[in-house]
Amino acid sequence: MNAVNPETVLVTGASSGIGLELARCFAADGCRLVLAARNVSALEKLAGELRRDCKVEATVLTADLSLPETPGKIFSELKGRGIVVDVLVNNAGFGAHGLFSELPLQRQLEMIQVNVAALTELTRLFLPGMVERRLGGVLNVASVAGFVPGPGMAVYFATKAFVLSFTEALAAELAGTGIKAMALCPGPTETNFGRVAHFKGDELTRVSSMTAKEVAVQGHRFFRGGRVVAVSGWRNRALVSLARFIPRSVIRRIAGKFNGV
Repeated sequence: MNAVNPETVLVTGASSGIGLELARCFAADGCRLVLAARNVSALEKLAGELRRDCKVEATVLTADLSLPETPGKIFSELKGRGIVVDVLVNNAGFGAHGLFSELPLQRQLEMIQVNVAALTELTRLFLPGMVERRLGGVLNVASVAGFVPGPGMAVYFATKAFVLSFTEALAAELAGTGIKAMALCPGPTETNFGRVAHFKGDELTRVSSMTAKEVAVQGHRFFRGGRVVAVSGWRNRALVSLARFIPRSVIRRIAGKFNGV
């Protein structure tokens, strides 16, 4: 990256939370930003801020990744505009709190579409160009949930396990190409995730130990440093390390209790 030819970074789910803060981090590097989400007014507000404060280009795309056709539309639209994406930040995702047998099936299928299918398709669409140019990277936002099973949020935890495994395998395949692949694994974070997932009261916020900005700043630094798996916060890193030595049956009970099961 240089001032003459800055990187172009596509951030999905950029309208709030970790995605918004990651966009700010890359803008501070002088990168061009492509901001994608459903909330166009929030995106326009962020784009205006980045243009004003960081003096960077910022493009807004309205995108609903729960629709299977959206990744292809994003790729085609950017190609049509002559915008070459150097770094893909797959941040968009959501969870649903409740028993698998009771949560609406369509909502859970949409979760798989956003958290897994759209992430996979966007990566496959943009990665070949990066490899050809031998420049760029993919930053996938996973979760500490990806390390354990999650009774009470079974599908969400499973989608994040996919993101973690997929990204690690991708990083190994990309070794020697100059392309980075990293899974950012936050723990409970102060975002609107709990509201979307329908956590009640302070079930999630009472254990939140990091802000979205803290997660993004760490994640951005780890990505620039070439990390493959980046767990945010020393408490979360300690818990992930400890989980390796605890029987899976115990892990299931602990995760279930955390999720209110």
